[in-house]
Amino acid sequence: MDSPTIGVTGATGHVGGLVARHLADRGLRQRLLVRDPASPRLPDVGADVERVDYGDRDLSTAALRGVDVLLMVSASESRTRAADHETFVAAAADAGVRHVVYTSFAAAAPDAVFTLGRDHFRTEQALRASSLRWTFLRDTFYLDVLEDFVGPDGVLRGPADGGRCAFVARSDVARVAATVLADPAPHVDRAYDLTGPRGLTLTEAAATISAVRGTPVTFHDETLEEAYASRASYGAPDWQVDAWVSTYTAIASDVMAEPSDAVERITGTPPADLETVLRAR
Repeated sequence: MDSPTIGVTGATGHVGGLVARHLADRGLRQRLLVRDPASPRLPDVGADVERVDYGDRDLSTAALRGVDVLLMVSASESRTRAADHETFVAAAADAGVRHVVYTSFAAAAPDAVFTLGRDHFRTEQALRASSLRWTFLRDTFYLDVLEDFVGPDGVLRGPADGGRCAFVARSDVARVAATVLADPAPHVDRAYDLTGPRGLTLTEAAATISAVRGTPVTFHDETLEEAYASRASYGAPDWQVDAWVSTYTAIASDVMAEPSDAVERITGTPPADLETVLRAR
């Protein structure tokens, strides 16, 4: 019997690309599903490549035919992301995909403090309502981007108060995803919160970044008014600014404060901490 074909979306991105390499290392058959097959960021893993567009049902259905298990990496942030996800879920069902592993969000809910978490909830609901089997990988915010939030003056700003978040490394999300894709049966219709080893305040995160950089980094707890004002200069649409600010208010809410054991339980290896991620960059 032929081994199942694993479809990997987002293969030109951070998580999808790492997953594709893990699967290649395991010798598993995969198909890379990307918006731009000519992208220089496409990993060279000897896999077939097909073009998909989450908002194009016919195109995606054709690209997904023959895929048994699918990694659905959430699309780039946009006003239409939830609707595009729903279209892609329908395409996966049309194409005969059996199981979708979806990169969701740890606090996905219809009223999530982090506004983009509401898109993830809608996508989860679409998968639950479909004929597909599913696994939700509900990661917290990424450890990898914390340093990018530091301004050129060495200050990390946002209305996070003293809240904690168990930030997770992209590499750990990818390791979990590859493990589930390689043997999906134990993970059918399961949701996992993927976190780092402990909840961090942004004051603690700033101190770690400072120690690794060797230069001072501090956290400034903005008011909501300051947060919106400091981001107004980018000229982004209101929904995008709301998402940026709610990244910090979600941390303040402590909804992602508690670490889970899912990364170690699924992969056998504990998750990375902030210092490890920073020193590997």
